[in-house]
Amino acid sequence: MRRAPLVLAALLVLPGCGGADDDGSPAPSASAPAGAPKLQVEVVTDGLQNPWDVVQAPEGTLLLDERAGGLTAVLPDGTVREVRADFGDLFAVGETGLMGLALDPAFDDDDRRLYSCQGDEDGAIQVVAWTVAPDWSSATRTADPLVDGLPLNEDIGRHGGCRLQFAPDGALLVGTGDTANGSLPQDPDSLGGKVLRVDAATGAVEVWTLGHRNVQGLAVRPGTDQVFSVEHGPDRDDEVNLLRQGSNYGWDPDGDGDYDESVPMTDPDIPGAVPAVWSSGVPTLATSGATFLDGPQWGEYDGLLVIGLLKAQGVLALRLDDAGELTEQFLLPELDGTQGRIRSLHQGVDGALYATTDNGTDDRLLRVTVRD
Repeated sequence: MRRAPLVLAALLVLPGCGGADDDGSPAPSASAPAGAPKLQVEVVTDGLQNPWDVVQAPEGTLLLDERAGGLTAVLPDGTVREVRADFGDLFAVGETGLMGLALDPAFDDDDRRLYSCQGDEDGAIQVVAWTVAPDWSSATRTADPLVDGLPLNEDIGRHGGCRLQFAPDGALLVGTGDTANGSLPQDPDSLGGKVLRVDAATGAVEVWTLGHRNVQGLAVRPGTDQVFSVEHGPDRDDEVNLLRQGSNYGWDPDGDGDYDESVPMTDPDIPGAVPAVWSSGVPTLATSGATFLDGPQWGEYDGLLVIGLLKAQGVLALRLDDAGELTEQFLLPELDGTQGRIRSLHQGVDGALYATTDNGTDDRLLRVTVRD
């Protein structure tokens, strides 16, 4: 076992992108608003390869996964421990592999249920339920799978999704990708290009929303029933959407059987297509995992929706009003270009923000807090 280095990372503030996107909307600024707190970025553990998601148990243990397979626990005393688990049937190609993680809302010493979303060599993406050992030494499959039949691109693993998040009412939400198949996002009988509601006890599945391209983030706004999705656009218009049951978010790339990525992310010709809360315009930023900052420890940042950026290499912050409409956007200066690609963000039970980098070599789990 190795100890996690808790080292202050260099804080480098880069110039803002400035100007405007090609659609005329303002680009997010790297300048934080007046009164914004200064952030401290620490390395919790390193030496990782393409970590995808991170969650924190009530007693403080952090659990993260890596896309090629493998679970790692960081115990409250800083000990880093491999969690033994069987990934012998994992399909890990391109953008697909071991992806989203979620702990059951009732997770405690007696109920240690964990959920993962992962590619399977039999030709599907699955949600699998696990039970984690009390000492975090191993995880055992208990519902294998809990949900089957999420479509998979078996050639190159493109657009596999797959984010997990529990809704306020206890449903397990699953954000899926369209697998670069143009017919799936608008097909109500397909589980691709959707956000699904799953009964975590039985595995029963309901298509909650449709018309998505590749859902990479799901975030529940604290104290509300608002759920926001984050997804990649083609060569324009990464999106953040406020999800409503039965709504269509307008991605329809079915060009006479081809995958036509020239169409708008939200096609205005689709009746009732819901416009995005936020859109990147041109260029895209490659938005990924998201969470809300919640608590007085964040000062002026309290309430922000923060989103990991892969291509743009940073964290985007969005201020939303009570209805979910955008009022402000900027980049967190301390993470703007300093850590490379940011895959996932998670506010832990300890109130800190945790982030995984996805640079491919010597990736890191980061802890972000407000400086004293």
